[in-house]
Amino acid sequence: MDFKNKIIELAEKNNGYIRTREVINNDIPKKYLKDLVDENKLQKLSRGLYMQKDYFEDEYFIFQATNSDAIFSLETALYLHGYSDRVPTIYNITVPRNYGGNLRKNKNIDLLYVKPEFHQMGIIEIESPMGQKIKVYDLEKTICDIIKFKNKIDPEIFSKALKQYTKSKEKNLNKLIYYARQLNVEEEIRKYLEVML
Repeated sequence: MDFKNKIIELAEKNNGYIRTREVINNDIPKKYLKDLVDENKLQKLSRGLYMQKDYFEDEYFIFQATNSDAIFSLETALYLHGYSDRVPTIYNITVPRNYGGNLRKNKNIDLLYVKPEFHQMGIIEIESPMGQKIKVYDLEKTICDIIKFKNKIDPEIFSKALKQYTKSKEKNLNKLIYYARQLNVEEEIRKYLEVML
């Protein structure tokens, strides 16, 4: 198999995306990426990230592929967990306080800056609506976050998410209280639980 076909095959296995490091790891010279871009078979999205021309862009995946600190949170996380039917037009992304990356300039992103120890708490991987693996906060961390930052959340989405969570068979109240203690929102969480459970 020639190098160009191998790159296309690798991209197809990744839902249309290929990274420079994958090409190098497969002993393919990088110049073939440029050749495929010149032939209009690949599109360069950012440094080290390419996409096949006949695929749709997955913004969730692209944001994280180019910013390893980006974790989907708040209303965006609720949508990804199926706790909101409102498709995000502005993406909520949490980053550590010292973040200095390019997401700060993107008008479609609402960044939330947190302490590094809170940034890493409760991260899981799920599939984006386009089928790519992305990082998002788990449900319990998301519930704590929407309570902690409720001034950033649409009241209707907030209320529906809390009701849905308290009725869910998958809820993990022990984990919720553990996160709430760490994030200093335990008292507020317990008040909501008393009303809704």
